[in-house]
Amino acid sequence: MAQRIIAFANQKGGVGKTTTVVSLAARLAALGKKVCVVDMDPQGNATTNLGIKGDELEITAYDMLVKNVTLDKVIIKLRDNLDVIPANIGLASAEVELATLAGKDVRLKKALAQGSNYDYILIDAPPSLNQLTLNALTAAKEVIVVVQTQVFSFLGLAKLTETIEMVREYTNPDLNMSGVVCTLYREQRNLNRNIAEQLRENFGNVVFKTPIRENVKLAEAPMVGQDIFSYDPACAGAQDYAALCDEIIALEGV
Repeated sequence: MAQRIIAFANQKGGVGKTTTVVSLAARLAALGKKVCVVDMDPQGNATTNLGIKGDELEITAYDMLVKNVTLDKVIIKLRDNLDVIPANIGLASAEVELATLAGKDVRLKKALAQGSNYDYILIDAPPSLNQLTLNALTAAKEVIVVVQTQVFSFLGLAKLTETIEMVREYTNPDLNMSGVVCTLYREQRNLNRNIAEQLRENFGNVVFKTPIRENVKLAEAPMVGQDIFSYDPACAGAQDYAALCDEIIALEGV
């Protein structure tokens, strides 16, 4: 299969984006895919959720982007088939420093070209539309938008869609929106159902069939540095992410 580099994006925080990245990475790795998670968020939530203490790291995504440290020196090998390029608060300064550097939009893309051995590279973009997000979208072949089924998350999609179009025009004409994931979903809530329906009206079949149900286990797992499949493989959150993973795998070669 051709390598898939997927950026997960939403300019609003708290929508379940990082949980989605970590859960899918764990599932793909368990299914035998070689996976690398790229944490591009200065909050370092993906790094923490994978059980890594960000404040103890000496080399992070910052060094790769700003100081041209090679990929092999930044990668942390977590377990079979699953690696991570970690981040911590130090990545925040990259936002300013990148503005003065040559190739400021393509630095992540250039770095990830050294990772051709991965089947999947999953990029956790920051919850804002900034230089780090532009790097993530420029490096990616696909973007998956993670949307909480709430009004403000839905309304913010217009700005993100504009950014994706801008990236297509200037830095990455081949970027494809391959999916929209609905998160924090409860079938009993009219609002959740209505937002999901509006998303399908606007984006059609790009919206994945599997919504991620609201599940306390998904909030508990990161507190102990585990993914949902390690923490409670029988819970609703694990079931939903397994089904979503199947949908994403089905897009291979499409």
